[in-house]
Amino acid sequence: MSEKSVQRAVLFADVCESTAIYETIGDAKALALINRLLRLLDEEVATNGGITVKNMGDSIVCQFRAAEPAMRAACAMQEAATRLGNLKIKIGYTYGPVVLKGADVFGDTVNVCARLVSLANPAQVLTTQQGVEALSPGLRTRCRELYATKVRGRNTQVSVWEVLWKTDPDVTKVDDTAPDAEDAHWVLKLSIGGDSYIVDHEKAVRIGRDAANDIVVATEHASRLHARIFSRDDHFVLVDQSSNGTFLMIDGAAREVRLRRGEALLGERGWIGLGKTAAKHGGHVLRYRIERRS
Repeated sequence: MSEKSVQRAVLFADVCESTAIYETIGDAKALALINRLLRLLDEEVATNGGITVKNMGDSIVCQFRAAEPAMRAACAMQEAATRLGNLKIKIGYTYGPVVLKGADVFGDTVNVCARLVSLANPAQVLTTQQGVEALSPGLRTRCRELYATKVRGRNTQVSVWEVLWKTDPDVTKVDDTAPDAEDAHWVLKLSIGGDSYIVDHEKAVRIGRDAANDIVVATEHASRLHARIFSRDDHFVLVDQSSNGTFLMIDGAAREVRLRRGEALLGERGWIGLGKTAAKHGGHVLRYRIERRS
């Protein structure tokens, strides 16, 4: 089979929390519902001139010849999921060079796309700066920059952008004015087992049991990729991506918060428990503190 390198937009779409859906309504009904959604997604891909490369359980991989039809397909796919009502999807897409093997796509662009969909929240579409720059000026206005993140195997970070796919006008404006030079520079210090890690406004960290994470927490209650932390609008955000949940105890707060595939802003100092309550200190708990740096 011949191989060639070309420019393509690659799109990943994942059905969110499918395991919980199977448990809630039963295997037969869940499978029928998810398959119905996947058929709707396939239709939107075809309508926008794309090709569905493969279905992988509760997710699909697609390719398009340009970034604009990929963006339009992503928005239409989210709208289709909303109309169906019972399910949510998360989408990541980007534009760049790929190696074609038949209809399938390989290469760094595909790896970046897989990273994007892992970062996306339910009902969210994420792309990259390259994905935005390949759009027409009018469509670029529907995108806003979020943060930079690492991608495994890359020396440079990837700039993550959100596509504002909803057609309603109730969209919060992102204030992109530059901060005053005299403003304080804040970093997040994480500590566990005698080791310390620093997160600043240009860095994101992955936390979990797998050795590929930035912070490895070797406990059976932690998922392979358990949580991630990044900076957003001068705040540090904790996002759970685990099976057992992430427990956040902010110093001075009256109660502990358990995140299940959700996110929370970190207070000035506190504890983060992976898979178990942070009140029971142990190898599953990270201590954190936001510090001022000059």
